[in-house]
Amino acid sequence: MSAGFLFVAVFLACTVEAVEALTIVLAVGLTRGWRAPAYGVGSALLVLAVAVAALGPALKLIPLHTIQLVVGGLLLVFGLQWLRKAMLRAAGIKAKHDEAAIYQKEVEKASGVSARAGAFDSYSFRIAFMGVLLEGLEVVFIVLTFGTTQGDIPLAAVAAAAAISVIVALGVAVRVPLSKVPENTLKYVVGLLLTTFGLFWGGEGAGAKWPASDASILVVLAILAVVSAGVVQLLRRGQRAPSSAAAGSGLASELTQS
Repeated sequence: MSAGFLFVAVFLACTVEAVEALTIVLAVGLTRGWRAPAYGVGSALLVLAVAVAALGPALKLIPLHTIQLVVGGLLLVFGLQWLRKAMLRAAGIKAKHDEAAIYQKEVEKASGVSARAGAFDSYSFRIAFMGVLLEGLEVVFIVLTFGTTQGDIPLAAVAAAAAISVIVALGVAVRVPLSKVPENTLKYVVGLLLTTFGLFWGGEGAGAKWPASDASILVVLAILAVVSAGVVQLLRRGQRAPSSAAAGSGLASELTQS
């Protein structure tokens, strides 16, 4: 895989996680103040740093083919889950992920929990900590798996840092949920990428030899994109068919009554 391809894949995947984490932190911080959420974010980042320091060297002791097989399987599972949900959203069967609605929900929850004047706001700390920790663990997973499999953890880390920096900068600038970021489209693309890498690395880990080496990634990605787009169209037609049948039945009933 080229360095550019690795950077883009990690950047997009980490962008999704950063948007979700920032939405939670902004909702709590703007509603209840920034002191406790800031401590929560800092504590979560400290825990994540320890996790990276512990897991990074350990991964180097595992044979590459074993890593490729395990990581490929995990990415395939996660990728298919992301892709399935994104396809259902694109077809109109599942409601789209709405950061503005999530932000409003977090605001309402935060507003409903009282805090004593001058006391440390443990609620805000806990919400910010858990939000950043959970999304951050996914970022760590993405960086370590992509970086280790391709032998370039520093580049994967740079891509993740770039994604987080861009999203945080946007959040600080506008101080509203990043609902303008096309997260559903990002999740569709990331689902395709994770599924593609899962198939590619899992195959290599199992001993398969791809005909065009790393260039096969583009072929697999293109095939998955075409097939998934076709499935979305079929699902949309399936959604419209019952509506048309119901409309026809209603019209026939009115004509019979008249």
